Amino acid sequence: MAKEKNVERITNMEDDFAQWYTDICRQAELVEYASVKGFTILRPYGYAIWENIQRLMDAEFKKTGHENVAMPVLIPESLLKKEGELVNGFAPEVAWVTMGGSEELEERLAFRPTSETMFCDHWSSILQTYRQLPMLYNQWCSVIRWEKTTRPFLRSREFWWQEGHTIHETAEEAIAETEQQLNCYADFCRDVLAIPVVKGRKTDKEKFAGAEATYTIEAMMKDHKALQSATSHYFGDKFSRAYDVTFTGRDNTTQYPFQTSWGSTTRLIGAVIMTHGDNNGLVLPPRVAPIQVVIVPIAAHKPGVLEKAGELRDRLAAAGIRVKLEDSDQSPGWKFAQYEMKGVPLRLEIGPKDMEADQCVLVRRNDGEKLPTALAELESAVQTQLDTVHEMMYQKALENLQEHTYEAYSIEEAKQLQAEKGGFIKTMWCGDLECELKMKEEGGMSSRCMPLEQEHLSDVCPICGKKAKYSIIWGVAY
Repeated sequence: MAKEKNVERITNMEDDFAQWYTDICRQAELVEYASVKGFTILRPYGYAIWENIQRLMDAEFKKTGHENVAMPVLIPESLLKKEGELVNGFAPEVAWVTMGGSEELEERLAFRPTSETMFCDHWSSILQTYRQLPMLYNQWCSVIRWEKTTRPFLRSREFWWQEGHTIHETAEEAIAETEQQLNCYADFCRDVLAIPVVKGRKTDKEKFAGAEATYTIEAMMKDHKALQSATSHYFGDKFSRAYDVTFTGRDNTTQYPFQTSWGSTTRLIGAVIMTHGDNNGLVLPPRVAPIQVVIVPIAAHKPGVLEKAGELRDRLAAAGIRVKLEDSDQSPGWKFAQYEMKGVPLRLEIGPKDMEADQCVLVRRNDGEKLPTALAELESAVQTQLDTVHEMMYQKALENLQEHTYEAYSIEEAKQLQAEKGGFIKTMWCGDLECELKMKEEGGMSSRCMPLEQEHLSDVCPICGKKAKYSIIWGVAY
């Protein structure tokens, strides 16, 4: 059922999507701006979402044998420069330390923009034999990239992420790792964040600096723009050679291991906001919501109401549900609006009349549906509704993705579709950089990916008319 807007503190997304997004980030108490330009403070509610993402994703990594490590935050300039493509790719965004206390450093130190160099330096000193392979490492940390234009979660000068780094005996094993982690990200978005994605390979122009191949998952936001949500890279043995990472192989010869890296960031929180949010605020997927159920007593001054609400809270907590009893002296209307803003998946209302009927009322955040629920079935009913909310959110996001993905057979048609409808524009492509640049210049769209599920839309590239090699998706991206 449709909902009227209950909160006047945020801009309507239809009026100004960018301002709506920023309003939610601040009014839902996810972030606040720091005193250093381009940096943000991740507030407790925002960090709680990240903690849940981290906990669930880390468990998936561990299922496939990955171990967490911690690398230094500072990288010597000479080490960063050993692999030329990497340093050239990140040079405009690197922040440097030149002083240690009151003394000038002999060598500049870079705040890590990414950690390939540190992992390679470490492996070069500890790897000896094929028997040590594979090494499957991951770290949870923050990195610094001196972005010119920033926006909370989507692009900031410091952001939190995980970066996986692995080395393997063979190219085949490393490629399998790259694909495995891409699938892990896609499954996580579907099963935890209720976000559908397109899996694909980046063009050479868009791939990670120094990679042989970069794979991506691309999500569509409510304003029909694309958001790159995670990436997985295959490096071959390029970094191993640059950093002299070697091992003694099965044939007793010196060999170079094959490397991967893969990462996802707090940008996923931005994806959740822009995929699911509405004009009343956040709409959080139940599996990462810090509060899954908020209990609001009705007529709390009446005898027994607060006690019953407390009893229900204890029952849900014992069942493993993240629950909060909102027992402040604010009005029920204020509480409803406040926790809608915070995106709590379920609201539980309990008052004297409900107690007489031995029931409560569950209200779904995603559609406002009110569901009278017998107290005897509370735990199972709540879990069922949390699963229902997740599935409804996913299906709504999937419809948005499907309904705003279009086929185009000429650059003019692609431009018109993007101008009138936005979304993902599918075409064929010859693979030439000139055509990719022309689509960007004339159509205003970047290549998002060449989908892993390739389609044959036609035989020719719609940009130049030459024989087509791939199907590709174009879009306007954050």
